[in-house]
Amino acid sequence: MDLRTILDKFASGSLGLDEVEKQISIHAIEKLGNIAELDVGREVRRGMPEIIFAESKEYRDVIRIALATVRRNGQAVVSRVRKNELSKVAGALRKKGLAVEVGRNSTAMLVSEKSFSRKMTGAKIGIMAAGTSDIGVAEEARLVAKAMGCKAMASYDVGIAGMHRLFPALKEMMSQNVGAIVVVAGMEGALASVVASMVDIPIVGVPTSIGYGFGANGMAALASMLQSCTLGLAVVNIDNGVGAGAYAASIARRMKK
Repeated sequence: MDLRTILDKFASGSLGLDEVEKQISIHAIEKLGNIAELDVGREVRRGMPEIIFAESKEYRDVIRIALATVRRNGQAVVSRVRKNELSKVAGALRKKGLAVEVGRNSTAMLVSEKSFSRKMTGAKIGIMAAGTSDIGVAEEARLVAKAMGCKAMASYDVGIAGMHRLFPALKEMMSQNVGAIVVVAGMEGALASVVASMVDIPIVGVPTSIGYGFGANGMAALASMLQSCTLGLAVVNIDNGVGAGAYAASIARRMKK
């Protein structure tokens, strides 16, 4: 539907206000020179923030896109900033008067206006990282979930090499009634199957590129999670903390509704 049709239907009463807002957001695109077309209606349409994938972008373009996105939506997630530019990007955005939260051991950041009031939905998810090398990917998931108004309970370094570390963290997450748990693991990626075998809520497995030798670069972890005989485990791509956070938060938000 074009804008006139949408407004005509609203005027006639055949479309409600929520549906009008959703339909308008589908057509909401902001062109930024010849470098980007921002999907500025994504948060209204899908409840998910704009994700700026910075890895292959020029520094000045990352700043320009982030500023434009925050100006329209109040916040943005910037993922995969090149490590040698991480402090430079964060510093430049702070100089523009924005609040910047950089994930622990991560190249992702949540950027927002200092006056931005994030609507928390009351939804909760859990996030587990098998080892400290997996924390950066887990933090991607946490920042995305936060941008979606979802509280994340994080427990890191709870892998199966020391199985007893897992149980207190899992007990706490269950007591808080989390809607889903993101499990981030490299090497053989077994933690996701173990967690999925113990709880009655959805698990999102994230294989990471931590590992060496046969099955290096996350291939063994990915294959292990995909071959899991434990039911209730969904698996995203290698190192895809962003996708896992968005999926888990979507589940938790829907449960709250």
